[in-house]
Amino acid sequence: MDTPDPARPTDEIRGTAQGGAPVPLSVLDLVTVGSGSTARRALRTSVELARLAERRGYHRHWVAEHHSMPGVASSSPAVILAHLAAHTERIRLGSGGVMLPNHAPLVIAEQFGTLEALAPGRVDLGLGRAPGTDGATAAALRRTDRLTAGADDFPEQLAELTRFLDDDFPDGHPYARIHAVPGPVQATAPGGVQSAARPPVWLLGSSGFSARLAGTLGLPFAFAHHFSARNTVPALDLYRDSFRPSPVLDAPYALIGVAALASDDAREARRQVMTGALAMLRLTTGRPGLIPTPEEADAYDFGPMEREFVAGRLADIVHGTPDEVRAGLDELQKRTGADELMITASAHGGGARLRSYELIADAYGLPG
Repeated sequence: MDTPDPARPTDEIRGTAQGGAPVPLSVLDLVTVGSGSTARRALRTSVELARLAERRGYHRHWVAEHHSMPGVASSSPAVILAHLAAHTERIRLGSGGVMLPNHAPLVIAEQFGTLEALAPGRVDLGLGRAPGTDGATAAALRRTDRLTAGADDFPEQLAELTRFLDDDFPDGHPYARIHAVPGPVQATAPGGVQSAARPPVWLLGSSGFSARLAGTLGLPFAFAHHFSARNTVPALDLYRDSFRPSPVLDAPYALIGVAALASDDAREARRQVMTGALAMLRLTTGRPGLIPTPEEADAYDFGPMEREFVAGRLADIVHGTPDEVRAGLDELQKRTGADELMITASAHGGGARLRSYELIADAYGLPG
């Protein structure tokens, strides 16, 4: 195996903690749509959030692929990232993630090659193997010839995507003369002056499958602690135990997604996170909709099983005053050994989410 080059790939992947934060802090934006609001307003809030995150020293701003969910306006991560790239200058932008089984690998290579050309050196390609939706919607996305694709196909899809990104199919391969453009082929074509750089690939997961695969391939790994908290430590241990140095990364680098919301008043923080808990309850029981208002969540008559579900959700959300949230994040980072915390704030309104990121930045003494 080639010796890892510490000059570019590793430096682009690894963040640098600022202020009093123990590790870099980043943003996972689900582009949520609250009751009484619109997708247009949610996307405008996403721009405001990316600008705030850049100004306050957050390391990355990622968006996630979801489909057929009225309360989540992030069905097209590449489109959103292009828009965010036009409104920011320094912060890293990426997918958390693109669901690889929903797309042809060549299409993803072209989309993220285009993003790399728009925002050189700022783009991350995070990949997941789940559909990001229900089975019927996944079938509509993949069409007939994609319906049989499953978890066992993911490593092969990933290998194909990586070869398109690197433009290095071997001679004799059916795709050897096919090139993802923009991409490295433009640097080697006669008169070519384009950089051969391409976005670093991350693997995302909520179980051990992607953790082991990321470790074996020597790739950075992002774990969805915000909805699979019980599996976090086992998955990270598996990732680190299976890690092999690669030309991309010389040592393990694990990021975890964390649900967190800070407010000037602890009671208001709880009211806000209850809106996300109620939205998730409705989603898991086949009633997806917009994010309800705090008043709607206050008035909702929870049954015994519903109360148990919500209690479990709230236990995994770090919420309260800024000092309480900082203490919770610090404890989580220490317990998991995460190299980076990516914070997602679930609340009804954009104002509460923006305020939360400001308060967390203040609590850690981040710049700006």
